[in-house]
Amino acid sequence: MREKPKVAFICVHNSCRSQIAEALGKLLASDVFDSYSAGTQTKPQINQDAVRLMKQLYGVDMEQAQHSKLLSEIPPVDIVITMGCHAACPYLPYQRREDWGLDDPTGKSDAEFLEVIQSIEQHILYLKQTLM
Repeated sequence: MREKPKVAFICVHNSCRSQIAEALGKLLASDVFDSYSAGTQTKPQINQDAVRLMKQLYGVDMEQAQHSKLLSEIPPVDIVITMGCHAACPYLPYQRREDWGLDDPTGKSDAEFLEVIQSIEQHILYLKQTLM
């Protein structure tokens, strides 16, 4: 059996979009790929609106299994997915790279958070399909 690809969800602060992507990757696609998230800087905690909404929507407590991490804290990966930080996005070696172009919902309404979470879920499911 071939080893599952490792996917890194990358954002500058690794506190919101990339954390949501890691959690949804683990929840929805762990049979197909391993999910990691990281950034070039860290925050003391994961975005609390993201934590609250992920608990409500999926029953996932991101603070239990995840924390804000630097790129140096994750293993070498096969696929790099940036969340939409464009020029500020850190570089990692990869076989495949995508940018999902998502706006950071930090400090915005629940409705905007929900849009981003839904978009990440759709991207995760599509990625899973392409890797199966």
